[in-house]
Amino acid sequence: MSVPVTYSALDLCGAFSLSSPTLGIVAPINLPGDVHTALLAANHIPDPYFGENEKTVMWVNETAWSVERIFTASAAGIDGYLTLTLAEVDCIATILLNGEIVAKTQNSFVRNDIDVTGKVREGENTLRILFDIAPDVAKARAAAHPFPIPFTQNYQTNGLKGIHMNFIRKAACHAGWDWGICVMPIGVYGTMSLRKSRLARQDSVQVDQVHGSTSVELSIKTRLFAFAHGSVELEHIIDGQVVTDKVIVQPGENVFTHNVTIHNPKLWWPAGQGEQPLYELTTDLEGEKTTRQIGLRQLEWIVEKDEIDHSFRCRINGRDISMLGANWIPADAIPSRITPAVIRDLLESAKAANMNMLRIWGGGQYEPDYFYDLCDELGILIWHDFMFACMSYPSDRPFLDNVRTEITQQVRRLSHHASIALWCGDNEVIGSLHWYPETRSAPERYVANYDRLNSMLGNIVEDEDPARRFWPSSPSQGYLDFSDGWQSDTRGDTHYWDVWHSAKSFEAYRSVNPRFASEFGFQSFTSMNVIETFAEPKDRNPSSPVMENHQRNAGGNARILETMTRYFRFPRDFDQMVFLSQIQQGLAIKTAIEYWRSTKPRCMGTLFWQINDIWPVASWSSLDYGGQWKLLQYMAKRFFLPVNVVAVPIHENVPTNTRGVAFENTPPTRISLKGINDTGRPVSVALEVRAAKVGGGDRVVFSGNAAIGPDAAIELASVSALAADEFLFFSWRDAKGNLLGENDYFPMPYKAYELPQPTITSSWSDVGGKAVLTLETDLPALFVTATVDLPGYFSDNAVTLLPSCKTSLTFTPRHGAAATSADLASSLKVRNLSETF
Repeated sequence: MSVPVTYSALDLCGAFSLSSPTLGIVAPINLPGDVHTALLAANHIPDPYFGENEKTVMWVNETAWSVERIFTASAAGIDGYLTLTLAEVDCIATILLNGEIVAKTQNSFVRNDIDVTGKVREGENTLRILFDIAPDVAKARAAAHPFPIPFTQNYQTNGLKGIHMNFIRKAACHAGWDWGICVMPIGVYGTMSLRKSRLARQDSVQVDQVHGSTSVELSIKTRLFAFAHGSVELEHIIDGQVVTDKVIVQPGENVFTHNVTIHNPKLWWPAGQGEQPLYELTTDLEGEKTTRQIGLRQLEWIVEKDEIDHSFRCRINGRDISMLGANWIPADAIPSRITPAVIRDLLESAKAANMNMLRIWGGGQYEPDYFYDLCDELGILIWHDFMFACMSYPSDRPFLDNVRTEITQQVRRLSHHASIALWCGDNEVIGSLHWYPETRSAPERYVANYDRLNSMLGNIVEDEDPARRFWPSSPSQGYLDFSDGWQSDTRGDTHYWDVWHSAKSFEAYRSVNPRFASEFGFQSFTSMNVIETFAEPKDRNPSSPVMENHQRNAGGNARILETMTRYFRFPRDFDQMVFLSQIQQGLAIKTAIEYWRSTKPRCMGTLFWQINDIWPVASWSSLDYGGQWKLLQYMAKRFFLPVNVVAVPIHENVPTNTRGVAFENTPPTRISLKGINDTGRPVSVALEVRAAKVGGGDRVVFSGNAAIGPDAAIELASVSALAADEFLFFSWRDAKGNLLGENDYFPMPYKAYELPQPTITSSWSDVGGKAVLTLETDLPALFVTATVDLPGYFSDNAVTLLPSCKTSLTFTPRHGAAATSADLASSLKVRNLSETF
């Protein structure tokens, strides 16, 4: 029996009028969208990302704005109970319908479902939204609070005055960060509709799973909001099964649970570990249809006492799988520029680099539904922070009530996704209590203040999504542990920033042995073609005002250059400096991840900071703003290989520092070759290790076969010290002789070697519909990098070439484009390390 159709929805997206009561500006604005995009289109502001325009456009977020439109409603469209749904109002606003205030919004993370029954007329209606000046509201709330709660110093980069973002609920990084521009966007995003219901509307649908040996029991929990007492018809369809029920509703929230059994289920696995089959669930409430893609998988976090302290590993479908990936920030500082195509491009690049997890960082935002749908499709797991970062927050009743609505809505919205692996309370909030004079002076008060909010978050997860683990903070040593655990590496998750913020050597990464490294990073300049979009030729200098404005971490450019002098010969011009900074960034993160992966099963997760950028800037990202691959992204594809071999230098009987690490530039006494197998089956590898001279010539120092057990890391070989002009180059193949990977290791900084000037030749071919670039060299060439103008990426890059080997790189266009070798040949540029100085 089919469900009757009584529901309808009027889409309110489209053209609105934007105006400012104080400035006399009137301009069209498309909603969903933001004020900056509208003003830019109307030539009222310049591009905020160019030069130092950030300060030029600051007046936009210091101005009150309103948006308005007239919409037409039919008699049939308003014959019922009416809900005005505005998914994301950013941020503090008054909603008026036909001149009457129908709602006031306080939280951009809350979906607003406003009862407007009897307030919509047949014919023309006027919807108006008045936006308050968010920085002023935040400042007033901070001043009125009974004790001071400082905001993060990230808001005061480059002379900015800072905003009390901890007193308002919007993306914390909208006010800037140590990689972000301060735009403070204003707008409405997501769904904007007038929904007509006969008696009730859908609020949420959640799906719990209980796995048996040959079946999965689904518990489908549907929340309906009813306007009055009565009965409604509800239907679920999944895997060819139909469940139809007539249910009795009472005014307010109603919860109904229906069970479905999936026999012989197809299990969902993270990327690289299996397929990602998805079962479509359709829910129909009298014509109000919603669809969800359900991945069937068991996921748990194993946090238990072991011989070291406590484990921290992710178990999926019975296997403990290493989490490999990066941290995610919002895809753009201007919300209108975040589209499904942009997100797909970034997430596909993550999967292409062998990542299986991203951490949605707590200073950003809950992403749109399509983000999580894509993660389900691509097999990318999500460590999901709640949106609190790097500073304390109020814990008074109004603030907690506001947050309670936010977290409850978001958990109910997202919990059905196979990709959601963990809910985390915040980013570095407990650690931040040690950063500010106010919090240091009264630690008991601020710990108690923290616990009131954090405990509520954990309780909500326990009530709303009990199958998932709640982790209190990142980093954290565990439940109700309010210590500063940043330097602890025996339990919990670790943020290790001593290499960047304390200017320690890359070798310092080998001085810590985390159980799960959820943040660490090293900066580079953004790519030259991106720099050209915001800096004129006269400004392309690391200490120019424009380049410093596009560097938000204090002293960041200087740290990039100072580190460069420790590992490389100084570059001969700005373009080479940019290129070399990306080599250096990749080398830093390669050092960390290769070593930490080699300690498996001690370390079961490495998420570097960060994969993407919010605007064009010098940062820790592996993808440029716009999604272009930096060299770190290419290196990530290699150091995240599921079957990998890495070199670990061993220093025996040499002077060390207090953490037992040899002093910088001390050659190792031997080099251990570790094999890593992140698959669920044993693998056999044939490993060949050569000692190659930088000037040409090599010798084989090891050749042999080895078996690596499933989900294991073992030593495959050990090589004694090399000659002063030698480095290791090694490759490994499977039992059929297929090349699985190549790697190298240099015992000394690259500046210590007399690098030759190789002649690299290139040739193009088309294989299987894709362009293939083949490179050869007459002498060893390091970090050989090919670039073309067409957006896309090669199958590898920043590679080591030896005279005896050809290397073929397959090009993959981005954004669904197609490219032949003829399209690419004219713009090809090949460079290598020896050209930089």
